Amino acid sequence: MGAFLETERLVLRAFTADDADDLFALDDDPEVMRFLNGGRPADREAIRTRTMSRLLHVHPCTGTRGYWAAQEKGTGTFLGWFEFRPPTDDSPAVVELGYRLNRASWGRGYATEGARALIGKGFADLGVERVIANTMAVNARSRRVMEKCGLVFVRAFHGDWPDAIEGSEHGEVEYALTRTAWERAR
Repeated sequence: MGAFLETERLVLRAFTADDADDLFALDDDPEVMRFLNGGRPADREAIRTRTMSRLLHVHPCTGTRGYWAAQEKGTGTFLGWFEFRPPTDDSPAVVELGYRLNRASWGRGYATEGARALIGKGFADLGVERVIANTMAVNARSRRVMEKCGLVFVRAFHGDWPDAIEGSEHGEVEYALTRTAWERAR
């Protein structure tokens, strides 16, 4: 499968149904899922049905998928995924940035490298005007990646989540970066 985007160390490519086992392993790691679902075990069938359909969806307004499998360039090792998708299918003006990487890749700069490349492609090629990202307020590592990519804190908020997890009492945070701010920083 061809690459959507390459960086010095990463290949971001479209997902295929063959990625289900790697996704299961990623989502079955309690530390990876700590700030997402409290570390509950993954459901293999849910990944094959619900998750895969979301990852394979093409957004008409950008002509691209919204989720990209991340592989280490030199080895082809599956590292996780990046999200760069519009919340609706009718406009590419605002996109949501996200990332989920396996523990072996943490602390090596992959999240920042992949996110920066997607932001650049979005502003340069996809008609993006604003990038947003959210995480739990207590997720310091994810917040640091957002900051390294140029996103700035916008607000703190409390979502209405059906299943509270440890740290959710502190709420969520939103970060954002506009095309204008990105261009100024270059």
